[in-house]
Amino acid sequence: MRSMLFVPGDSPRKFEKASEGGADALIIDLEDSVVTDKKPEARGLTLSMLKGRPGPHQLYVRVNALDTGMTLADLAAVMPGKPDGIVLPKSQGGDDVRQVATWLEALEAASGITVGTTRIVCVATETASSIFGLGSYKGCSPRLAGLMWGAEDLSASLGATEKASGGVFHSPYRLARDLCLMAAAAAEVAPIDTVYTDIDNLAGLEQETRAARRDGFSAKALIHPKHVDVVNAAFEPTEAERAWAEKVIAAFASNPNSGTLRLDGQMIDKPHLRAAKKILGQP
Repeated sequence: MRSMLFVPGDSPRKFEKASEGGADALIIDLEDSVVTDKKPEARGLTLSMLKGRPGPHQLYVRVNALDTGMTLADLAAVMPGKPDGIVLPKSQGGDDVRQVATWLEALEAASGITVGTTRIVCVATETASSIFGLGSYKGCSPRLAGLMWGAEDLSASLGATEKASGGVFHSPYRLARDLCLMAAAAAEVAPIDTVYTDIDNLAGLEQETRAARRDGFSAKALIHPKHVDVVNAAFEPTEAERAWAEKVIAAFASNPNSGTLRLDGQMIDKPHLRAAKKILGQP
């Protein structure tokens, strides 16, 4: 999964348009994109979107944060639509995942869903306190599928006046990004890069996405359909990377009893083999 496109939960029209694109997953949003007095209506519309399933996309629902008191009502309303996963905003750590997992277990049983199959992705850096919970995700639940970092709400939590300049995040946000990446790697789940908000700057989007892939992120969250193709392409291996990976795999296949080899004047070992297999999508 490379691209996860947010779609407002109160807009079937935008959902239909998003469904025509190539995003790997659509996140139907009940949180920030829906005002409070429209949330009950949005729950019903979201259920209809889930049941419609117009394309091959995975369908996630971003519910409201646990501290709003609306999370359980959101889950109860949408689970009959059998979403592939839930996105939990403003997550503080593994305990939040366990709470949502407990509710999901009961709601899956009530909706005829195989218990344990609904995944959870956490937006894990939206408050200052959440940074200190990043180490608690490892082993918290088999449902946990990804950790996404976010800058918009974190900015408000910090009282910051600016997140970035010249297209580069300031240090608090780089710290949150890097720690989220490491927490995801430690928990063996997908690290998901934050949204890119300069909608018409596709060159900047490509640059940021390639940097995310370079550092180890496997997917990016999106807020506009025009970003999907750019992000999907940026997460694809280059021809040079594919050629290198094929050479590494072939070298170890020819020397199955060697842990270290010389290739093109460079020393390679098992971590290089694992990286090569990842590039080519091999187990």
